[in-house]
Amino acid sequence: MVENGLKNGISAKILVIDDDRDILTLLGKFLVKHGYQVETTISGMEGQKLVDSFDPDLVMCDYRLDDIDGADLLAKIKEKKPDLPVIIITGYSDLRTAIKVVRMGAFDYMTKPFIPDEILLNIKQALEYKVTRLPHAKNNTDTTYLFTSSFHSKNLEQQIGLVAATDYSVIIYGESGVGKEGVARLIHQKSGRARGPFVAMDCGAISKDLAGSELFGHEKGSFTGAQGQKMGHFEMANGGTLFLDEIANLPYEVQTSLLRVLQERMMRRIGGTREIATDVRIIVASNERLSVAIHQGKFREDLYHRLNEFDIEILPLRKRKDDIMFFADIFLKEICKELNKNLDGFEPEVQEVLIHYPWPGNVRELKNIIKRAALLVSKNKVSIKALPFEILNYSRIGFENDESNHTVLPPDIKGSIHDLNGDGQAGAAAPQLKKVALEAEYKMILDALNK
Repeated sequence: MVENGLKNGISAKILVIDDDRDILTLLGKFLVKHGYQVETTISGMEGQKLVDSFDPDLVMCDYRLDDIDGADLLAKIKEKKPDLPVIIITGYSDLRTAIKVVRMGAFDYMTKPFIPDEILLNIKQALEYKVTRLPHAKNNTDTTYLFTSSFHSKNLEQQIGLVAATDYSVIIYGESGVGKEGVARLIHQKSGRARGPFVAMDCGAISKDLAGSELFGHEKGSFTGAQGQKMGHFEMANGGTLFLDEIANLPYEVQTSLLRVLQERMMRRIGGTREIATDVRIIVASNERLSVAIHQGKFREDLYHRLNEFDIEILPLRKRKDDIMFFADIFLKEICKELNKNLDGFEPEVQEVLIHYPWPGNVRELKNIIKRAALLVSKNKVSIKALPFEILNYSRIGFENDESNHTVLPPDIKGSIHDLNGDGQAGAAAPQLKKVALEAEYKMILDALNK
């Protein structure tokens, strides 16, 4: 645990890098006041040296420095110490920047001006993340994937254990939100590469023009906009695992380069001439069968056979109904702890709705719904009123293995429809009911925010 600047009873060390001297002074004093050992510098190059000499537990680094780009500095820090958490700070609230640095391995991203409580919370979480993620740490229970007692979950856990002990390439199939990256991380954590970096790249979130640069890096002047040398994900993952999410979205020409690198274990940055040796395990994920993408001309068959040394399929949540309340209970406990609330589970009607809802967003969607419900409920159990209208009134038509086609509604809302329409069918009453439900939801949110 990390409390009042202490990590396991020892004052945690934080390195702050920012070229704004006022910010540096104020942030340094603030952190010292809260019990941390602090070193500060305005120079990214000096910051790299302090990573070795000061040996911090956490780095807070400005994204825009005078002598080096924050993303490049992050890459250099991660190359030296993959497990060292880094929080990027900037005055530019840019979502693309946030996605970029988090994807590169930053723990979090904060924008100026700072909120004191937010700073302390992020630091606490980052330091606890380091304690639980280090391969040699005690009580390393952070697997990033939750297992249940269901047959599918036990089978999945067994497959992970088997393939983790090898250096096989792995394809993970599953819909968005089922936890593909969590499974990939767990394979890495259980493997002989656990002390090496785990680098994730979302192939679907990167433009076709930049995919090659993101994967292999580039040399200065190799193309328009290449203002300096850049290390790619392959180099950052050296000695560890590279996870390529939504691999089917990788441009065809980049697939060709990837195949060559996997076969020869050598790569070149874009615009470079030097061959760089690679020692990387590849895990990829896709929400569509790569064999289908091959027939559609989107994916190279030879690359598919190179990657398909082992495959894992994660079933969608709607096909694992027995797992739904297990996840819901765990998420509710986690969120109540964050919100300092004491909620005693879910009302029976809520459980019925959660179990029968088809969860197109899978586990990720379930967690978001539980977070929202926990915010709206002040005491006792989560009630039906805390669920959004879209969940209550979601038609299950067209979902596999679902024989009914009626709308999922709790008894009190069914009664309202009957009263409004006279025959128990939604009909013209649906728009009016939705309006009433949305107004009630709006009022509950305002009440919660006011409190």
